[in-house]
Amino acid sequence: AGSKLREVFDKINNLLSGKPVQTEGQAVAVTQHPQGLEFVCYKLAEKFVRHGEGEVSFHHDSAFPIAVVLSGIWELHPQVGDIFLAHLHKKCPYSVPFYPARKEGTSMEEYQRMLGYEVHDSKVEEQDHFLKRMSGMIRLYAAIIQLRWPYGNKQGAHPHGLSYGWRWLAQMLNLEPLADVTAMLLLDFLEVCGNALMKQYGIQFWKTMFFIQKSYIPRIEAVTSSGQMGCLSRLKNFVQKCLQAEEIPLPKGILTPSFWRT
Repeated sequence: AGSKLREVFDKINNLLSGKPVQTEGQAVAVTQHPQGLEFVCYKLAEKFVRHGEGEVSFHHDSAFPIAVVLSGIWELHPQVGDIFLAHLHKKCPYSVPFYPARKEGTSMEEYQRMLGYEVHDSKVEEQDHFLKRMSGMIRLYAAIIQLRWPYGNKQGAHPHGLSYGWRWLAQMLNLEPLADVTAMLLLDFLEVCGNALMKQYGIQFWKTMFFIQKSYIPRIEAVTSSGQMGCLSRLKNFVQKCLQAEEIPLPKGILTPSFWRT
């Protein structure tokens, strides 16, 4: 509900503003410790990224309420946004976008961690679980860049708006594709903020979609084995449907004005 989201936002904003906040029956304030504010900013940013790799990866619609709160907090407390990006880029290098190369002397285990895999006791997480987490984080990022907290001051620019999404897409298409990962990330990104990018960039956006269909999808196909075609097929269908309709559908779960009256 919109009213519940406002409560959450106000509580986080009050805490970061140095006001006392009630939690578990006691009042806490960042002013109680000299490093209180830095600690809270760090942990809060980390928690938002965890929501991406957890909550959003299982429930795609949840990207929007989480993102709109973070967008508003980022506007009022820029340090939270900066630390959020640092956590996000470390957990999901594809959000830069960047495909880390294995340097000489780097162990396989360390390299897998650089790629975003969770490694525990030399055991690497399964590919499906890895892809799901990366998907959740990219979806959260794609939601953040298009959303503004509706009760904030609209005079200033979005602290990390659609131009960053446009740049992400351009940089992504300049990278050599990876099997599995590239198709999934492009599909997630376009499903969540394709409509917003279409409205903002018009003909330039459609040129990019045409490039994806004619040039980039064949390059993904060239590195994809027959057992990894699922995501690539979905990306192909999505791009084809959008080009035929000359329209990108609104993402499922987007927050409408009526949401804020609940």
